[in-house]
Amino acid sequence: MTNQQFWWHLARASGIVTWGLLTASALWGVLLSTRMLKPYDRPAWLLDLHKWLGTLPLLGTGLHMAAIVGDSYVHFGTADVFVPFASDWKTIGVAWGIIGFYLLIAVQVSSWLMKKIPKSLWRSIHYSSYGLFVTVSLHSLTAGTDRSNTLFQALTVALVTLMVAATSIRILYAGKPKTRDVLGAARVSPAEK
Repeated sequence: MTNQQFWWHLARASGIVTWGLLTASALWGVLLSTRMLKPYDRPAWLLDLHKWLGTLPLLGTGLHMAAIVGDSYVHFGTADVFVPFASDWKTIGVAWGIIGFYLLIAVQVSSWLMKKIPKSLWRSIHYSSYGLFVTVSLHSLTAGTDRSNTLFQALTVALVTLMVAATSIRILYAGKPKTRDVLGAARVSPAEK
C-alpha cells in the first residue's frame, strides 16, 4: 500500500467511525435524559459514558481532517477543511462536514462549560446535536466515496434508523417526569394520599 492510499483509507475510516461515535453519544444522551432504563441504569455511569463518547468524535474528526489534508489525491489545504464552500472538490458535501465540525465544537465546548453557563443556553446548544447528526450524515452521503458500498449503505440505514428512533423517544419523553417514582406518585389520586 502506498502512502497516498494510507491517508485516503485513514480519512474514510476515521470519518465513518466518527459518524458511528456521534450516533452512540446521541443514543446514550437520550437514555440519560429520558431515564428509560430506570431502575436498571446507573445515571452517573451513563453520564460518564456520554461524556466519553461525546469527546471521541472530536478526536476522530481531527484525525479525519488531518488525513484528508495528508492525502495527495485531492489537494485539501487549511481553508478547504475549515471554511465552508472553500473546497473545489464536492463543495457542498465538504461544506456540510465543516458545518458539522463547528456544531460538534459548540456542543462539546458547551458541555465542558455546562456548570459555568446558564442551563437554558447549554440546553439550546446541546439540542443542536440533532442538527449535527444531520449535517454529518449529509457530509457522509454527499462527500464520501463509499455510498455505493453495500456495508456502508447498511451502516447508513442502521445509524439513521437509530437516530430517528432516539429522536422520537426524546420527543415523546419531553416534559414527562424522568423517573418511575415520580410517575407512580402522579398516578396516586389525592383521595388515596
